[in-house]
Amino acid sequence: MDSNILFSYNKADLDAPAIDEVDDAESNFNFDSDVESNFSEDEAALLEGSHRHDDALASLPEYACSYCGIHNPTSVIRCDTCNKWFCNDKGSSNSSHIVTHLVMSKHNTVSLHEDSDIGDTPLECYNCGNRNVFVLGFVTAKAEHVMVILCRIPCSQTKDPRWDTAEWTSLIENRQFLSWIAPPPTQEESSHARVIKNAQIAKLESQWKLNKDATLVDIEQDKEEVEVKKAMLRYRDSYEYQRTYGPLVQLEAEHDKQLKESQGLEHISVKWSMALNNKNLASFTLSTFESSGMKVAVGDEVLLHYEGYNRAPWKSTGYVIRIPNSRTEEFTVELTARDKNVPTDCTTGFRAEFVWKGTSYERQQLAMRRFASVQETVSSYIYHKLLGLDVQETEFDIKLPSRISIPGYPALNESQVKAVQSVLKKPLSLIQGPPGTGKTVTSATIVYHLTKLSNNKILVCAPSNVATDHLASKLDEIGIKVVRLRAKSREDVECAVEHLALDTLVSKTATGKLKKFLALKDDIGELNSQDQKEMIKLLRKKEKSILKSAQVVCTTCVGAGDMRLHGMQFTSVLIDETTQASEPECMIPIAHGARQVILVGDHQQMGPIIMDKRAAEAGLKLSLFERMIMLDHVPIRLQVQYRMNPCLSEFSSNMFYEGMLQNGVSKEERSIASSTFPWPVSDTPMMFWANVGREEISASGTSFLNRIEAMNCERIVTRLFRDGIKPEQIGIITPYEGQRAFLVQYMTMSGTMDKDLYASIEVASVDAFQGREKDFIIFSCVRSNDQQNIGFLRDYRRLNVALTRAKYGLVILGNPRSFTRDFLWTKLLIHFREKGCLVEGRLDNLQLSVVQLEFANAKLQNKNRGLAQQSQPAGSAKAQSTARDYGANALMSFNTDGDATRSSGIQNAYPSFFAKSNWPSLTDYYNKNNPDEGIDVQSANPGEINENSTIGNEEEDFDPKNLYDPSLQINSSYSNKLEKFQDEKLAQTLKNLNLG
Repeated sequence: MDSNILFSYNKADLDAPAIDEVDDAESNFNFDSDVESNFSEDEAALLEGSHRHDDALASLPEYACSYCGIHNPTSVIRCDTCNKWFCNDKGSSNSSHIVTHLVMSKHNTVSLHEDSDIGDTPLECYNCGNRNVFVLGFVTAKAEHVMVILCRIPCSQTKDPRWDTAEWTSLIENRQFLSWIAPPPTQEESSHARVIKNAQIAKLESQWKLNKDATLVDIEQDKEEVEVKKAMLRYRDSYEYQRTYGPLVQLEAEHDKQLKESQGLEHISVKWSMALNNKNLASFTLSTFESSGMKVAVGDEVLLHYEGYNRAPWKSTGYVIRIPNSRTEEFTVELTARDKNVPTDCTTGFRAEFVWKGTSYERQQLAMRRFASVQETVSSYIYHKLLGLDVQETEFDIKLPSRISIPGYPALNESQVKAVQSVLKKPLSLIQGPPGTGKTVTSATIVYHLTKLSNNKILVCAPSNVATDHLASKLDEIGIKVVRLRAKSREDVECAVEHLALDTLVSKTATGKLKKFLALKDDIGELNSQDQKEMIKLLRKKEKSILKSAQVVCTTCVGAGDMRLHGMQFTSVLIDETTQASEPECMIPIAHGARQVILVGDHQQMGPIIMDKRAAEAGLKLSLFERMIMLDHVPIRLQVQYRMNPCLSEFSSNMFYEGMLQNGVSKEERSIASSTFPWPVSDTPMMFWANVGREEISASGTSFLNRIEAMNCERIVTRLFRDGIKPEQIGIITPYEGQRAFLVQYMTMSGTMDKDLYASIEVASVDAFQGREKDFIIFSCVRSNDQQNIGFLRDYRRLNVALTRAKYGLVILGNPRSFTRDFLWTKLLIHFREKGCLVEGRLDNLQLSVVQLEFANAKLQNKNRGLAQQSQPAGSAKAQSTARDYGANALMSFNTDGDATRSSGIQNAYPSFFAKSNWPSLTDYYNKNNPDEGIDVQSANPGEINENSTIGNEEEDFDPKNLYDPSLQINSSYSNKLEKFQDEKLAQTLKNLNLG
């Protein structure tokens, strides 16, 4: 590379502080909380702070900061993507203007002014030429006063004897370029700068995407957005319900459409291969999936273009069948047609567009419209319960089976038995399943008995395909005839329950013309229009026949809106992982004529992911499960966990489940006798390993990574490998995509054992690990800064999920000092210290950590919302200092809705350290730690609670503006007329599927 990126330096200059530190407690501003912008939580964390400027405007040179007007040539940096200039001033914020712009615009290449101290040399890697400033850092020469810029990976990891690569330092520190690159403006210069507010910056960045010459004058002329009606706790009628949620779903749809259509890949390289069905596969090779900032899921439609010089332009559509994982940074698209003109001889010159499909949102809207206008959509009882209206309590007149456990399978524990018994008798039930308590087994048992008590159809759903497949597999295992309905776009994707899938059953049982048509299409790829029409007619008839003969259909919540289920009524609807779905998403399966609704989930774990900030704040993030609890519908809690070593369940039990989570396994059953891993306490396989490495901005500019924690992750993994632990037994959890991508690369590059071993380890987010388990979990916290800002690690649900994935051992890597301002994290650190498991030092010589931990440092916005000091309500067991071992006599007695008081019911549903007077505690705790985001919860407003879940895209396109029809009218008197609830007679047993 050009030698002018070798710099001489004065050591004193490098040793001097690069920037002034800003106390986060005094300038804590979440960019995402004040403006209607569309940033991820990672981006919002990077943009915390406020921007302070003066009103003065003058005739400015072209290199003046596009935000504030500062024009000192040494203090400004040009964004080479948009050619706008920005200063390196932070003012009173936590990000300089140039870094703020790069993060918000997702740009990453810059140049300095020709009059700067080091000239107008582009900042790039000396070895490979990488110009992404978020991955660039400098190292010094070992022999002379010269420094060179290298990228974080791979160049800084090479063993070059000339450079001191161990001392690699990022060019951006504390969200500001180092002072020797662009010194911050003087105080006098800053005082004469233009005053610009955070909302103005966000709107300006948004406007630049439409008009690169937009100014502050343009954004000030924009009309204010119409206020969105917030979700409520109770609704007068179903019309008001639909009028409330309809616009929220529309907002989310429009946001998702904008996000999807803004994604694209230019100048990509393609590797061609052939699928087993003779369709072409195109694998796109990205330098790093994380750096692209893309949001892609299996089943997404892609339009692939060839615009090279070797042949005529070409384009074709396909579906994503594989996305980047720990083994590869590629994703693969299967083309839909067997096109003979596919340019398989070309590998470059391709462009990809992602096609937005709004099917999931359309189905939510249609379900709510049906709920509002069609009385037969649900029973009268369910109707009134969903609206929060008073209704006479009722139970089904049935005789419970004498044996609840399924013959030939392990017996259920007492809490599971009572949960099943209660659910079978009631039209609406909530089951809370803490980690490892057997939610799936309990759900399967409920479905098993429903099939024995009635021949009515049962719909079993979950928000995600993985959870749905798991349920279908369990139902099939216990002998229930089940059909798995999946989206057309996923029929060519490998599935764990392929033999249960509707498309598979159709193929295996097709006869006559349909069989011939399917074989012909599989052979040549396409049929003529006449044959295609006839095949579709026969196919729909066969699908309908199979679905009608099935008593249990498994699909995702969105899949329940599939046209193939149109007109089918399902008397009983069970939704697993309900707390991960938005309420309108749950309405899709419920609106199939439900007379009995069973909601299974855990409101102490992750909730729905809502991308649009306005929709989230208006209440779309509140799950149906939680709103029912807020209406005093007491969930039935499963109380025995069979996953974790008892020492691993103790903290979560005491902090999130009132100390009532029992242990169904002993520590002997969750210990490996031959292990030589250096646990601080030999019979307690857990530790919080204090790491003091600093967080860095990741390659995307919108996330974080921590190199020291990554290095120590590799050391832990290597030690586990030497203990005989296999890659599939290990999981690495990190909340940040930047750390995930860095870990995958670093371990395969730096691991001392077979690279394939490291590549086989699953490295994923907290959200991806929910509902799953590994023998050993390593949790990399990442955040480490002087401001003690820990971002969305403050979300206690995220912490609960991360702590409860491991069966045999848990290692947490983090900087304790960064977490001492958060009450819950401080409690966790004290817990580890009391157990002798808060350690520091080298892995082979760990010592007890001496970090100071005081509750006085933890943020408590409102003393009335304090933790741990709250007394227990009457009738509930006092939280114990340790999670109790399982014993039938020690189990808490089961309280049904009828005999549990409102107070004890709510307290049994939420942790003991929350006050009933400030219910719901979830929002209280979140607001306490997120003062800019939280709100108070009123009796008629469920408020905004930060939670996470995924809504999948399926086939069929439509305009989101047509989603919500404000002209829809119904007879509102329907909701005021309490119809007598009539039970259908429960009789015959399950009929086997007739697939003849």
